[in-house]
Amino acid sequence: MSTLHSGENLFIILFHFYRTEIDVLVFQRGMARTILLRMRLSAASMQPTRLSTLLRLVVFVLVVVVVIKLASQPRQMVPGVKMNQANTHGFWNKNPGKEEEPPKQDKSIVGEGAQEAKGPVESLAKAEKLPPPPQVVLPQDPNAPPLKVVHLDLKGAAPKLKYLEQIFPLFSSLGATGVLLEYEDMFPYKGELQVLRSPYAYSVEDIKTILNLAKLSKLQVIPLVQAFGHLEFVLKHEQYTALREVGDFPNSLNPHAPGSQALIQAMVTQVLEQHPDAPWLHIGADEVFGLGESQDSKNWLHSHSGDMGKMYLDHVVAVARFIVEWRPGIRLLMWDDMMRQISADVLKESGLQSLASPVMWFYAPKLNLKNIDQLISKYQEVGFKDIWFASAFKGASDINQVVTPLDRHLNNHLSWLKVINSMANYPSISFRGIILTGWQRYDHFSVLCELLPVGIPSLAVCLKTLQHGAFSDKAQMEVQHLLGCSINIEKGICDGSGAFSGSEVYNMILQLNKDLQKQTEELMKHYHVRGSFTYYHRKYNFANPRSLGFFTQELQKLLATWESFLENFRTQMEAIFFPDTIEEWMDENVNQHMDQLRKMADDANRIEKLKGRPKSQ
Repeated sequence: MSTLHSGENLFIILFHFYRTEIDVLVFQRGMARTILLRMRLSAASMQPTRLSTLLRLVVFVLVVVVVIKLASQPRQMVPGVKMNQANTHGFWNKNPGKEEEPPKQDKSIVGEGAQEAKGPVESLAKAEKLPPPPQVVLPQDPNAPPLKVVHLDLKGAAPKLKYLEQIFPLFSSLGATGVLLEYEDMFPYKGELQVLRSPYAYSVEDIKTILNLAKLSKLQVIPLVQAFGHLEFVLKHEQYTALREVGDFPNSLNPHAPGSQALIQAMVTQVLEQHPDAPWLHIGADEVFGLGESQDSKNWLHSHSGDMGKMYLDHVVAVARFIVEWRPGIRLLMWDDMMRQISADVLKESGLQSLASPVMWFYAPKLNLKNIDQLISKYQEVGFKDIWFASAFKGASDINQVVTPLDRHLNNHLSWLKVINSMANYPSISFRGIILTGWQRYDHFSVLCELLPVGIPSLAVCLKTLQHGAFSDKAQMEVQHLLGCSINIEKGICDGSGAFSGSEVYNMILQLNKDLQKQTEELMKHYHVRGSFTYYHRKYNFANPRSLGFFTQELQKLLATWESFLENFRTQMEAIFFPDTIEEWMDENVNQHMDQLRKMADDANRIEKLKGRPKSQ
């Protein structure tokens, strides 16, 4: 009985030992010896019977199981070292064959005054899940030469891809090294942001094609996403009107409105997703008209000593911090006009200098070099490491300019060359590039400025001037060789048929601008029109047929000539632009004159058939 009791006791001891202690011992190597020693001591007290033999066999099996379990355990993890994700699969993973979802992006905003996504765009914050941030730090070469970037303002007259395919190599041949794409409503926003898209917006595949075309021409692409001002294309939509700084105006974002940061984050992440290799992002932040006028802003200013500059910077810094944390290594650009009136101390305290580079823009033919010197010195004092400049090759001379004035833009670049050549006086801040802006509208609701083909001769003059340090004879010869026409700065034209893409549109617009309105007005001043075919005559359907004969033949010939011309013009425009651009440009620059001629011809034909009858009542 003693042997049986001893065996039973040993079995019970080992059973409970295995149940309670082995789970601890398996994480410590060397504990197998302890188990074996206990087994031997217990076995020595047992009499050699069949039962003891059986129990020994059972114990031996248990020990073997323990030893195998010990040998298969990994080393204990060193505190602070994260376990490889592969080790988390297995027994404790209920769905070992299913890939785990990435952790959700924390949408909390960094910076004072940041708001959660609530109110009118609460659904946006919930629906627009931010993608996981990329883990690759983008390379930056501090020794790279300054970029020469051509700005394409796509909020008006956006070119078709076929035209970009033709024009990007010309940009490169002229000396450009990058393009700044200000998409606005031409970007293929998705989800709740899809409402922002123009009916003719580029598709995701189109964006990939544009990036590939730029790469083939060795052009660095910098996307631009407005983050504060010039948000008309967003704030015009009913679901975003609550985010306006001034309720009646769609210009600027209210930085305190719940949902403002969520909106900008959603826009930025969608754009950057389609530009995975972009080392730069421009966040706009210029001309924040009406800032400080909302009740939210007034309340903030009341509790912050009326510091408008700090209020502006809080929003911009919050946006910038989100972007650089979401896309490590990216560098941000922003227009500098709003920070010109902010003191160096306030700028420095904001931390903006570690997040973005100012882009100083001036478009006048003659720059105030003293003022620019003071600004560069201030930005250097703040601690900005880089600075960019922005000139203009078109779209900065008049709100409805049709033909680009070459002399104005040439002089603007000659002035900027003086600034660039003075950068040795600022040892702590580096000149990283110049953006040649080509504005297409003054804002989202304004009329079109000069179309891109019309601005090409000016762009060529400006780029070659930057390349040669002056518009020298050599620079002029290179421009004329590349464009296939003769540059005449005084007349403001590239004279000749031209060989560059879009030269047909360029020349036809020159002719329309020069002759259509002029010839229409001259006909209206004709002696017999002024005397026998006035508004009153046409209203009451009477005139002397003899008097009509003196100008109707001229009217019909003029109308037929322009109708034929415009048929060809529309064909050329359709090769470059979408239908909305053609309609708008024709309505603004052509149809008012053509409709006048057409109506005049119809009235003359109708009244002539009356053969001099009395006026109608």
